[in-house]
Amino acid sequence: MSKREGEGCPRKKKTDGTQIQKNDQRETSNINPSSAVLSSFRAFQQELDTKHDKYERLVKISRDITIESKRTIFLLHRVTSVPNVEEVLEEADGKLDSVRQKIGQIAEELRGEDLYQFHRAFTPGIQEYVEAVSFQHFIRHRTLISLEEINARLVFMRGEKEDAKSDQVMTVRQEPAVLTFQVTPTDYLLGVADLTGELMRMCISSVGNGDMDTPFQLGGFLREVHDGFAYIGNTGPYEVSKKLHTLRQSLAKVEDACYTLRVRGSEIPKHMLADVFSSRAVLLDQDEGMA
Repeated sequence: MSKREGEGCPRKKKTDGTQIQKNDQRETSNINPSSAVLSSFRAFQQELDTKHDKYERLVKISRDITIESKRTIFLLHRVTSVPNVEEVLEEADGKLDSVRQKIGQIAEELRGEDLYQFHRAFTPGIQEYVEAVSFQHFIRHRTLISLEEINARLVFMRGEKEDAKSDQVMTVRQEPAVLTFQVTPTDYLLGVADLTGELMRMCISSVGNGDMDTPFQLGGFLREVHDGFAYIGNTGPYEVSKKLHTLRQSLAKVEDACYTLRVRGSEIPKHMLADVFSSRAVLLDQDEGMA
């Protein structure tokens, strides 16, 4: 005898949505708004919202620093094609001063805060600034700027404040507050590693403009930088070891340019040297990609 359909399989009771909603309302109404637990969580919420807003402001400032620093680097590349180099460097000084003012805003936001809690928000901009200021320093002095020299320029002073009350303007005099911003060693190393790419472009541009001495100066400087990074090796931060490959690529292109100048410089017309180096750089990139 066949069993009736559905026998032995009890149906599950359907959950009543209205009943759940009523239960939630009862639980909510039973919560004491002045309880210590709720007060603690409201304080946590406010603290997290404040830190999130600060983080977003730092990201925005970092983007502005990156944009202005890139513009400064583009300006500095003109030194290979203009007769008055000092004029370009002075214009770059003005742009870097405006970048430092934005770094001062970061220092203001970080007052009383742990720098490393917000480090990821502004590290791209700081690395770009290190790249720009070290590029300018190399063009002017043919040396690498130190971390101490960079940090010495990142000292900011706060002046007076004025508060308006009724019809009078009260000037609240305060002792000048000193704000400092310290570039971390990791940001400094990453900025210097990016500098090598700009020096490689400067080398090719110099040759295209008939300057045969600059590539050999750049080659020697890049070898010293490469030796320093190779000495760090894998003992440093992970990001630094990743930059080492790009640094080697830039060094290889500059050395190839120096080799071509030394061996075949007399065979190739000066106005064609830049095209020859550019094509050889493309071949080097393809060989490294296949490897």
